[in-house]
Order: sequence, then structure tokens, then C-alpha cells
Amino acid sequence: MLASETQKQILIVDPDVAAVDPVRQRLSDLGFNVSYEIDGAAAMAQFTKSPPLLVILDWNMPGVTAMEIIRRARAARAPRAVRLIILSALATEHDVVSGLESGADDYIAKPYSPREVVARVLAVLRSQRRHEAGGALVFDELELDSATARVSARGELLNLRGAEYRLLEFLMSHAGRTFSRDQLLSHVWGKDRDVDVRTVDVNVQRLRKILAEPGYEGYIQTVRGFGYRFAVP
Repeated sequence: MLASETQKQILIVDPDVAAVDPVRQRLSDLGFNVSYEIDGAAAMAQFTKSPPLLVILDWNMPGVTAMEIIRRARAARAPRAVRLIILSALATEHDVVSGLESGADDYIAKPYSPREVVARVLAVLRSQRRHEAGGALVFDELELDSATARVSARGELLNLRGAEYRLLEFLMSHAGRTFSRDQLLSHVWGKDRDVDVRTVDVNVQRLRKILAEPGYEGYIQTVRGFGYRFAVP
């Protein structure tokens, strides 16, 4: 678990106390300091006095909206970025895309199992720690060493070209988080005007083909209607 008490703070914002209490209990059992608010206004106050490590919030709250909470969380003056996971009874493709585009790290449709929510929380936090630590990124026996720009799987080097390597490095550095094609173009290819969103799809296909031989093609996942993410199947 994380080192200090302030790094263990998780805030749950949801009017349905009974539904999220099993999540709170499981996270508490894992050593997190979990606080709870039933409305957005009270949650906003916490970002001023003590920004949490991660926020789990209902997408459809009355009063202060989830969008406002996400904006405040992203603007909070904290040692590290506040991570956000949305819970929502709305599970259409449009709703998921809207939630992810708002700046959330993950989107979980209701009804959900407490076990699933806790697993997603741990995945988001693992991704953040790997990104902050730098150096080698390791998932199972797939390893990307940013110091040498080498990728290996089960001990064998993989032959990745420049764009393929940069795409994999970016996705692995933000494991569990979904990015649109436009976002990937911006982060991986920069302001090169000679490429378009189809470039992302082509490089994802090439990357999956390279990862298929050692059995890792399933780690590059398609989020229908939005984009791609790197996640352990």
C-alpha cells in the first residue's frame, strides 16, 4: 500500500450510502482511509483542506455536478494528481465517452460488484505509481525499459519501430486509462499535421501483431466508440 496516511485517502461521493458502503468497507480493510460525502458541495470543500488520493463519485448527483467536482479535483494543489473513478447508472456508449472525456480515469456502470470497483481502484493507483517511478514498466513478463528504449516479452526482445514504441510506452505508462484517438495523436505524434486518426488504428494493429506472438495482444484493448487503453486482461 502507499507510504503515508495522506497518500491513502480515498473520497467516495454518492447519495446512495447503502450501495457504496461495501466498497468503503473493502477499501478500509486494505488499509485506505476512506471518507464519505453524499453531495458534491461537501466534496468540493475537501479539495481545499485535504485533497484525496482518489475520488469515487456518482455521475448523476443533484446540485454540484460530477463535472464540477472533476474540474476542482484536477485543479487541486496536491503533491500528485487526484485520480477519479465514475459510478453511473447510465451505461450507453455516449455516457461512457462523456465520462472519460470529462477527465475521469475510469467509468464503472451500475449495478457493479464491490470487488470490481476495488480492483479498478487498485489498477488506477498501480498505473500512477509506475508512471511516477519511471524506468522499466513491467506487466507480467512484458517489459518496456525507457532507459534503453527496448521492449521484451518473456525474455525475448521485440522489434518495435519508433511510433509503435512511443504508442506502447504511452499506453503502458497510463495503464488502465482510456484515451481517444485524438488524445493519442496529440500525446504520441504531437503536432505533426501529416497524420490523422487512422494512423492510430494502423499502429495499434501493428502493435497487436507484434505482441501476438508472445501472447500479449489482448493487453491493447479497444473501448468501443472512444479509443484504446493498455490493461491486463
